[in-house]
Amino acid sequence: MSITTAVPLPNHTRRRLLQATAAAAALPTSLVHAQGTRTLKVVSPWEVMTLDPSKTGYIFTRLEVAETLVEVDDKGLFVGGLASRWTTSADGLEWRFAIRPTARFHDGTPVTAEAVAACLQRALAQPGLLRNTGAQQIAAKGGEVLFRLAKPFSALPAFLAHNSTLILAPASYAADGSVRQVIGSGPYQVVEVQAPQSLRTRRFEGFDGRKPVIEAVDYLGASRGETRGMMASSGQADLVYTHDPVGYERLRANRKLQLHRLPLPRTIYIKVNAGHRFLADLRVRRAMSLALDRSGMATALMRAPEAAATQLFPPAVAEWHVPGLAPLAQNLEQSRTLLREAGWQAGADGVLRNQAGEAFKLTLRTFSDRPELPPLATAIQAQLKAVGIDMAVSIGNSSEIPSGHQNGSLELALVARNYGLVPDPLGILLQDFGPKGGDWGAMGWHSAQVSQTLADMSAAVDPKRRSALRGAIATVLQAELPVIPVAWYQHSMTASTRLVNVSVDPLERSYRISRMGWAA
Repeated sequence: MSITTAVPLPNHTRRRLLQATAAAAALPTSLVHAQGTRTLKVVSPWEVMTLDPSKTGYIFTRLEVAETLVEVDDKGLFVGGLASRWTTSADGLEWRFAIRPTARFHDGTPVTAEAVAACLQRALAQPGLLRNTGAQQIAAKGGEVLFRLAKPFSALPAFLAHNSTLILAPASYAADGSVRQVIGSGPYQVVEVQAPQSLRTRRFEGFDGRKPVIEAVDYLGASRGETRGMMASSGQADLVYTHDPVGYERLRANRKLQLHRLPLPRTIYIKVNAGHRFLADLRVRRAMSLALDRSGMATALMRAPEAAATQLFPPAVAEWHVPGLAPLAQNLEQSRTLLREAGWQAGADGVLRNQAGEAFKLTLRTFSDRPELPPLATAIQAQLKAVGIDMAVSIGNSSEIPSGHQNGSLELALVARNYGLVPDPLGILLQDFGPKGGDWGAMGWHSAQVSQTLADMSAAVDPKRRSALRGAIATVLQAELPVIPVAWYQHSMTASTRLVNVSVDPLERSYRISRMGWAA
């Protein structure tokens, strides 16, 4: 596998956009690969910034390059991945995962319990989801991977389906432990990476599962929605993921495209720095929520009225969505009343000021990788201005959100959080609403009740008990608004009519390329 550096696609002016499209066109566009194989061309917003699964594992999962111990079927049920089966002890403190005996890495070496344990030990040593499992030891024993936990954790299989726990061959790592190449065990193997834009894969003939029809794949990360739309409409790409709603509607007229859109377990919300002196007051956070016209934004900007978020968890996360929860709604009069009660008065320019004379001015950060976010941010800006809050919008890189959380500079951020990244959303909630909050979740906010409920839920096995605990968490988050829900995400993708058996994974785990074929 070769690794080279490519210049990122320009993404500011119209002229640069055309240059970007020309650059994309200059990439291999023939459907005939050098070896005479037909090549599938895939475009999504996500660039290959690093080979480390802890940061960009979702790319290698979606392209079916590497596998996790546990998989999830179309019904959301856990099934074997690299693990053929697993068992747990009566006290819930020990788990054993038997490795699929016929699995092979792309370098031809067998997938052993020792190789899997070494990968997971590395993942446990890094900041990430696996630390939330309470794992004290991960080891290979008797051809199985053994987990020893500090306390029972019923959601462990769900965490071992997350892309940060991808299993790579020992040869993937350099002497210092960094990932130098991605050698997985999936139906496709990486043959070339041109960071940060593209990579190529080909079918792995040694895969022990069903042999895919698609033999070779070219993947391009294009952050501009306009670029992705133009590549779909022109036929330069066979699969294009994440269209902006307006562009997606225009593509409906293209008879050479199959269009797919479905709701995902993802919520667009405002991440609030509740430790900020303006935002620590719950009345202010509630006033901001009451200022939002969610229905209008969902209808006009997302072209999906049903996307208006009335609570944090969408109906797609059925076990966590609480039908009886008082819905979030717009009420400008109540919003203004709460702001006055919190000590804010409108100045001559209409901007609120506190008793110290400070203007209510904040900055909201967002990014364009998710094309819905910038127009939603602009709408939110106008709606908050109507109640006297002067909010600037800063569109940058998604990495600025976690970095702003870490250094404390973040005030507000508009993000999209996928509660299906771990098949049990408990994994994401432990990251986002634990005692220290999370890069994409709470900031400057902590609830002892939520922390205790999350801990209770981690150990709970009884379905009725877990259901009650879910409702308790959703109720606190709705009342205290450490994040302010805006919309439930609608995922869109287009596929060339040259393809058959195209489907969309509702959990966004895989592009399902191994299931596809050519129409002719």
